[in-house]
Amino acid sequence: MNEHLPRAGASLSDPDTPHTVSVKADKPDDFVRAFAPAPGLAGRLVSLAAFAAAGHPGVCRLPVSLRIVLESLLRNCDGRKITLDHVRELAGWQPNAARTREIPFLPARIVLQDFTGVPLLCDLAAMRSVAARFGRDPGIVEPLVPVDLVVDHSVQVDAYASDKALDLNMRLEFQRNAERYRFIKWGTQAFAGFRVVPPGLGIVHQVNLETLARGVLHRPDATAVSQSARSAARGDLYFPDTLVGTDSHTTMINALAVVGWGVGGIEAEAGMLGQPLYFLTPDVVGVHLHGRLRAGVTATDLVLRVTELLRAAKVVGKFVEFFGEGAASLAIPDRATLANMAPEYGATMGFFPPDQETVRYLAATGRSDAEVAAFAAYWSAQGLFGMPQAGDIDYSATIDLDLSSVTPAVAGPKRPQDRIELAAMAQRFAEVFARPAGLGRVGTSASERDRVEMADHARFATDPAAASANDAAGVIDHGSVLIAAITSCTNTSNPGVMLAAGLLAQKAVARGLRVPATVKTSLAPGSRVVSEYLRAAGLLQPLAALGFDVVAYGCTTCIGNSGPLDPALEAAINARELVCAAVLSGNRNFEARIHPALKANYLMSPPLVVAFALAGRVDIDLTSSPLGHDAQGTPVYLAELWPSAEEIAALMPHALDPALYRRLYADFAAGNPLWNAIPGGSGALYDWSGGSSEAATMEDAPPVQASTYIAEPPYFADFGLEPEAAEELAGLRALALFGDSVTTDHISPAGSIKADSPAGLWLQARGVAIGDFNSYGSRRGHHEVMMRGTFANVRLRNLMLPLLADGTPLLGGQTLLQPDGVQMSIFDAAIRYQARNVPTIIFAGAEYGTGSSRDWAAKGTCLLGVRAVVAQSFERIHRGNLVGMGVLPLQFMDGDSIASIGIVGDEEFALLGLTGEIVPQQRVMLDIRSPDGTQRRLPLRLRIDTPVEVDYLRHGGILPYVMRELLAH
Repeated sequence: MNEHLPRAGASLSDPDTPHTVSVKADKPDDFVRAFAPAPGLAGRLVSLAAFAAAGHPGVCRLPVSLRIVLESLLRNCDGRKITLDHVRELAGWQPNAARTREIPFLPARIVLQDFTGVPLLCDLAAMRSVAARFGRDPGIVEPLVPVDLVVDHSVQVDAYASDKALDLNMRLEFQRNAERYRFIKWGTQAFAGFRVVPPGLGIVHQVNLETLARGVLHRPDATAVSQSARSAARGDLYFPDTLVGTDSHTTMINALAVVGWGVGGIEAEAGMLGQPLYFLTPDVVGVHLHGRLRAGVTATDLVLRVTELLRAAKVVGKFVEFFGEGAASLAIPDRATLANMAPEYGATMGFFPPDQETVRYLAATGRSDAEVAAFAAYWSAQGLFGMPQAGDIDYSATIDLDLSSVTPAVAGPKRPQDRIELAAMAQRFAEVFARPAGLGRVGTSASERDRVEMADHARFATDPAAASANDAAGVIDHGSVLIAAITSCTNTSNPGVMLAAGLLAQKAVARGLRVPATVKTSLAPGSRVVSEYLRAAGLLQPLAALGFDVVAYGCTTCIGNSGPLDPALEAAINARELVCAAVLSGNRNFEARIHPALKANYLMSPPLVVAFALAGRVDIDLTSSPLGHDAQGTPVYLAELWPSAEEIAALMPHALDPALYRRLYADFAAGNPLWNAIPGGSGALYDWSGGSSEAATMEDAPPVQASTYIAEPPYFADFGLEPEAAEELAGLRALALFGDSVTTDHISPAGSIKADSPAGLWLQARGVAIGDFNSYGSRRGHHEVMMRGTFANVRLRNLMLPLLADGTPLLGGQTLLQPDGVQMSIFDAAIRYQARNVPTIIFAGAEYGTGSSRDWAAKGTCLLGVRAVVAQSFERIHRGNLVGMGVLPLQFMDGDSIASIGIVGDEEFALLGLTGEIVPQQRVMLDIRSPDGTQRRLPLRLRIDTPVEVDYLRHGGILPYVMRELLAH
C-alpha cells in the first residue's frame, strides 16, 4: 500500500492540482484543500503545498518536524495569539540563523502521568477556587485541549519473584494511594475532556504509542479557520497528531511521526487552558543513519551509542531528526527506543518522519482501517510520506552514524551518556571504584568527574578475592548485583528486546542456571500487551523461573520505585561501605534514583539484564567469562544463550496481533475492580477541607487531622487582579552552591522519604506511621511535603559546606545559614530566611536541572523563597519551569563559574537592572558584597528567552498570568 508515494524531500507543489493558489494568498483560509482520507470519504486539510506555491518555496527544504509545526501555525492562525508573522517567520527558517524569535505552538492533545498529573489537577482545582472567590463561574477554568492522564508512577516493587507479586503490589498501590485516586476520579467528572487510564494498564509512553496516538486526527470542519472555509467545507478537517506531555520521555511518540515533547506541569496547564506554548525557533540536527545493525546488537545498544554521540555533539534544546536508509530499516519499536531517550541525549525531540513502516505499525497495533488509510493519505497529500534521504532537507548540522559500527554496551554508573563497551565492563568498574576517596560527587567539575567518576562512594578492595562474585552462601561484595529490573518504556515497548530476554531466560533455565537469591529481580512490562505476547510465545514461564515474574504494569525501578532491599543486605552495604549495583533496562540511572543504597547503576537491554542477574555481579566481562555453570559443572557463556535474529523473528507475530491490542484497549476500566471500587467525588469545586482517608485505608494507622496527600497549593494566597510592580532584588543570601549536572532528582526527589528528613518528621508529627510514608512522588499533591523534600536528596552536595574530617564531602541537602554560619538542612534555612524577609539565590554549574520534567523542582524552589538561580547552563524544561514559577534563571557569561568568581556562600548579593523594561536574554548585573566589605559586579544573561516569558515573570508565573486572563474576560 502506498509504496510509490513521494518522499518527504519531494516538491510540495503539484502542477496538475487545479486549486493551487496564487502567490498573493496571505490568509490561512487560502490554504484549506479537499483530500480523500479513504476511498469514498471526503475530507479537508491545511495544505503545505498550497502555502509553498503561494510564495514560500523554501518550505520544500524544511525539516519534516518543522513543517508539521508550520501546519499547526497555519491551522491555528487567529491574528492574535498566532499571527501571520509567526507563520512567515517559521516558513523562512534558515538552518544556521541566530535563534531570537519564538514560536507559539498549540498541541492537539496533552498527556500526563500521575506524579505530575496530580499536582497539575491540584493547580486547576485551586484556580477554580480562586474564580469562585472572585464571584466567577468556576467553569471558566476548563481544559480546552483533550487531556489523558495515565496512572503509572505509583506502583512499587514490594513483592517480587512470585506469581502473586503483581496482585500484591497492586493492592498495596491502591491502599497507599486511595486518596490520590479519589481526587483523580473527582477530576474526571469535574473537567470535560479529562480522561484517565487507570493503574495496572501500562506506562504512559507505551500506552501512548500503542493506543492513545492516532497518527492523524480530525474534527468537523465547522471549526475551520473562518466562515468562508466553513461554507465550502466537505467532510472533516484532518490534521497531525501533536502533543506535549508532563514527562520528559513523551518524545517516544516521535517514532510515529508525532511532534511532541516533554514539558513541566506548569507549561502543560497553560496549554490545557488554551495558551500557546512558546519556544525559540530551534536548530534541527539531522542524524543520517545508514547500514544495518549487526547480529546480536539490540536497539538498546544503538540508543546508548546515539546518546553518547549526540551528548558530545551538544544537541541540547535542538530538534533531532533521523533520516536515511538506516532509519528506514528500523522498525517502529526500535525508533521508539531512540526517540524515548531524547532527554538523555539532550534534544527537545528525536523525530522520525512518516513512512510505510509507520503505516504497518499502526495497522499491527489495532488502529482501524480508516485511521490507517487516513494516515497514509494525509501525509501523501502533504508531500511528507517517506523517509528523507541525504540531500533532501536542509539541516542545521548533519551527524552520520553507520549502524553496523554499533556494538553491545551498557551505560553507567550514574549517567545515561557514559557508555561502556560490554567487553570493558569489568575493567571499567575497577577503574571507576578503585580511585581515591573525596572526588566525583555532584559538585565537582566536569573534567574532574569524568576523570574519577564515583570513586568517592567506596574504598574498593583491590585484591581479587574481595572483588569476587557472590559465593554459594549468598555473601555480597563490591560489584554484586542486588537489583535486576526489566523496566521502563524505553525497552518494554520493544518486542524485539523483550522476546530476546525471554529466549535467553529459556535457554538459561534449560542449562540449569539460576539467579542468586541476593538479586531482587522484577519484570514490569510497559503494557499488558507485553505479558500477553510473552505468554503466547511460551517465554513468561522461563522468565518467572529466574525470578522475573511480572510485578507491575507501570514505571517502577526507573523512577525509583524499586522498593526495599533485604534489611540484612542494606546493613552489609553500610557496614562494609560496599559498592553494589543495579542493572535495569531503563533510561535513567542518576545518583540515588534507583535505590539510595546502590551506588552503581547501569542501563542495558533486557537480555543483558537477565545475563547480569545470572552472573550476580557487574565486575565481569560477559564476552569472555562464564555466566555460571550448569549441573555438570560446565561453564555457560553468554554467546551460547544469546538468541539469533531468526529465533526472535519467528516469535514476532505474537507481538504484532491487531486483535490483541483492540481487546486490551477496548475499555480502560474493564477488568480493573480495584479502580472501579474507588469512589468518585462530585461538583465543580474540590472540598479542600476534607480529612485524610489514611486511617480508613491503612489498618492501625492513627487518625490525622487533615490530608497529607492533597492540599490547596499556596500560589494564590495573595493573589490580586493586577500584578505587583517589579522591584530590585537586594539583600539576597546564597541558599546553596552546586556543581555540574545537578538533576531534578537532586532538586526534588521522587523516591522514599527518610524518617529523619524534614518531610519525614512533618509526616510523623501528623500521625503518619513511617511504614505509610509512601514516596515523594505519590505526595506531590501536598506542598508541605514537597517543600520539605526539595534539595533533600541524600547524594546532593552543597559546596558551601567544608569537607569532613576524613576529607570527604558532606552530603544530603545541608547548608550554612548566613550570616550566622550555622549548619542546618536547606529547608530549615529557607524557612528562617523567609521569617527574616531575606530572599535567597542558588548558584550552580553546567546542566542544571537535567533529568525528568519535574515541575516540583521549580515549585519547591519557589516556595522555599528562592528568587533566582544562576548557572553555567540549564536544561530546557527546568529553565522553563523556573520561569513558570516566577524564579529568575540567570546564566554566567564569558566562561565565568562559581570557582572562577570565587563565590563561597557567605556573601550578600543584589540583582540590578530588573525594574525597567525587561527584554528576553538581557544583561543583568550581579552585585557581590563580601563580609569584609569588598564589592564586585558581574554581568549575567537573563534566561527569559521569549516575550511571553517576560509576561509570566511580570505576573509572578504562568498560573497567575493565566488566572488574570481568565478573570478579565
